[in-house]
Amino acid sequence: MIDYSGQPHYLVAVDCIVFGFDGEHLKILLVKRGLEPEKDKWSLIGGFLGPAESPDDAANRVLKKNTGLEGIYLEQLQVYGAPTRDPIERTLSVGYFALIDINKYKTQINDDFHAEWFLINERPKLIFDHDQMVTDARKKLRYKAALHPILFEMLPKKFTIPQLQTLFEEVNDTKIDTRNFSRKIASTGLLLKLEEKDKSGSKKGAYYFKLDKKKYQANIQEFLNLLPSVKLTEQP
Repeated sequence: MIDYSGQPHYLVAVDCIVFGFDGEHLKILLVKRGLEPEKDKWSLIGGFLGPAESPDDAANRVLKKNTGLEGIYLEQLQVYGAPTRDPIERTLSVGYFALIDINKYKTQINDDFHAEWFLINERPKLIFDHDQMVTDARKKLRYKAALHPILFEMLPKKFTIPQLQTLFEEVNDTKIDTRNFSRKIASTGLLLKLEEKDKSGSKKGAYYFKLDKKKYQANIQEFLNLLPSVKLTEQP
């Protein structure tokens, strides 16, 4: 029988990097940490793993407890385990990233932990290794966005081409030529044009579209061509 009694024991935590899109900007949801060390400083949304929980269960629980959010896209990123990452006790953290449409969930944000949205490039300094987690999650988001329709998790069911382009630009931190983007989007045949228009920006308005998910799965390469800067051989 294998004896575990002499092995060291560590704490396990989960930390959630919540990305949101409000139609114009990519943002990140942060909270004020409620315990020492670094109490009241900005932090990712996190907590400790319960004795009867899987990491996925814990991530969903702490996300709902701290923000009121549930049923959103949530994906495991990686494990962070530097011996000195937490100054109090050796703690391993399982990182997750979540994607939401801010306008859809803005009324669900829980104020108890002072959850607040920040522009991704203008966020305050975070505790421990949380800034590295954000950097890693953004790299993973760029990679996954070129292979799967996950960015549409941050858009309403119906959206305009300018909204889609802005989201691609925000995620990849780059400007995209509008005419080329519109032409490439049209050439994929992966979006369904609706009759309704968004006239909030002009009298002429812009047509709404929605993603044809069945066609997307059959024609992934078409969307890869929208992001020539993504190096698919360098997955983080």
